[in-house]
Amino acid sequence: MEDKQSVATLIDSTTTKIQQLQKAFAELESHRAVTLNLKWKELEEHFHGLEKSLKRRFHELEDQEKEFETKTRKSREMLKKREAAVVAKEQASLVRLQEKRDAAVFAISNALEKHRKVSPEEPADSCDGDSGELSVEEKPPDSVASESNSEDIKCSSENGNFGVKSYPQLVKICEEMDSEGLHKFISDNRKNLAALKEEIPWALKAAASPAYLVLESLKGFYLLEAPNVDQKKDSNLLGLRRTCIMLMECLSFLLRNMDMVSVSALISEDVRGQAKLIAEEWKPKLDALDMDASNGNSLEAHAFLQLLATFGIASDFNEEELSRLIPMVSRRRQTADLCRSLGLSEKMPGVIEVLMNNGRQIDAVNLAFAFDLTVQFLPVPLLKAYLKEARKASSPVKPGNSSSTAQIEFSERELAALKAVIKCIEEHNIEEQYPIDPLQKRVLLLEKVKADKKGSTEAAKPQTKRARANGAGYGPRVTNVAADKPFYSRTTDKYPQYVYDRPYVYSGPADNHGPSLLGSATYNFSPSHGNYFGYQYQVPYLH
Repeated sequence: MEDKQSVATLIDSTTTKIQQLQKAFAELESHRAVTLNLKWKELEEHFHGLEKSLKRRFHELEDQEKEFETKTRKSREMLKKREAAVVAKEQASLVRLQEKRDAAVFAISNALEKHRKVSPEEPADSCDGDSGELSVEEKPPDSVASESNSEDIKCSSENGNFGVKSYPQLVKICEEMDSEGLHKFISDNRKNLAALKEEIPWALKAAASPAYLVLESLKGFYLLEAPNVDQKKDSNLLGLRRTCIMLMECLSFLLRNMDMVSVSALISEDVRGQAKLIAEEWKPKLDALDMDASNGNSLEAHAFLQLLATFGIASDFNEEELSRLIPMVSRRRQTADLCRSLGLSEKMPGVIEVLMNNGRQIDAVNLAFAFDLTVQFLPVPLLKAYLKEARKASSPVKPGNSSSTAQIEFSERELAALKAVIKCIEEHNIEEQYPIDPLQKRVLLLEKVKADKKGSTEAAKPQTKRARANGAGYGPRVTNVAADKPFYSRTTDKYPQYVYDRPYVYSGPADNHGPSLLGSATYNFSPSHGNYFGYQYQVPYLH
């Protein structure tokens, strides 16, 4: 500011300086015989020109300074607004966290009350007494939510019945170390898989060596005796692989609820050695997997990563190689927890970039929310880019020459992409950043157009007829013979396709960004466009 005033003062003094110079020049002229009037006018014009130029430049600098101050003020106001928005979001997150904490405390209280009613003869403080552990109020909020699902089971296991109430046969099977019987029991009770999965961890505790039992159950994960079988479609093999993954998850759950001494005794060096041998046997088979063909739902890659996480042998393998497997399991609901267990959280930015470059923006958004990377990877531009690519791929090269069937297929592809984006927006509560009303209107329009085209196509089909068996004329063609039998044979066999009773959602690092698992919106997709752009859109997700 002082420099500015000094510059202005110097400019104002220019006229005075010119007058002084004129007097000096006049005095000089008086000593000469020849007049210098013409030369003085030239000098005067020159100095006045310099004065005007300096004033013009000075005013320009003043205008630029004012513009800069205006921009600075607006930027500060914007920063204040953003800071206020961040504070509001933090407050909302704290409120949601408190609600979840209260719900978890309430669930634990109910579980303890139920346990007291079931076994009144046991001391009331067997699970929550003065055992030196933190009380519910003293424990961190992050641990309360996870403990609410297992508190009742843990209390039962400490009382000696391992928390197995609905399926006591599980205890006997595990005591006998019968891995084949365990597979068969899970297959026979597949309709109650959710309840069964809650009791398996504590049934495993009845085994002489739960870790060896789980390792034994992994036999047959890769078929050796039937090399010609399509391993991606064989229902028996797919069911067996899902069961293997579930058993490893159950063992991990059991280990998380044990102290370090018990875990060290359960997962001995010998057990780790056997697990490493199995992992080294499986690893070369993963080289043949294609990230695009797996649609982010590869059972082989999931089982390999789960094996490393469960038995704590991830440090024996290269992190870069493990991170390359993440895109193959990006749609599995356990992916985020697996990455944290394997110590791959720092590799997530690279994984997300790989998904973005391969047209898997929705998976990229899910992982960005799970690892709190939404500032580095903005969800809205990713979803818009996914829709743009989907519309481009769904547009025929020559619209006038495309058939009705092709146009219906293009519409179904765009519909699948729109519904996937809408579901992603709703799961992560970003409607304010990306309103879904225009997308839903587009969905309704495409569904109407598709229905109209299907109707016109059906009406244009000729009525095909065939000769009767007795040759006495023609009759309408019968197309619903044996209507009670499906056109394709069912492939349930021994290992059916297991499903979860909740939709796919990643768990976040500190705050659950997704909606409640109960009552969340789902979309049904026809098989013809179920795998568009690398996604298999389905309501129940495989475990």
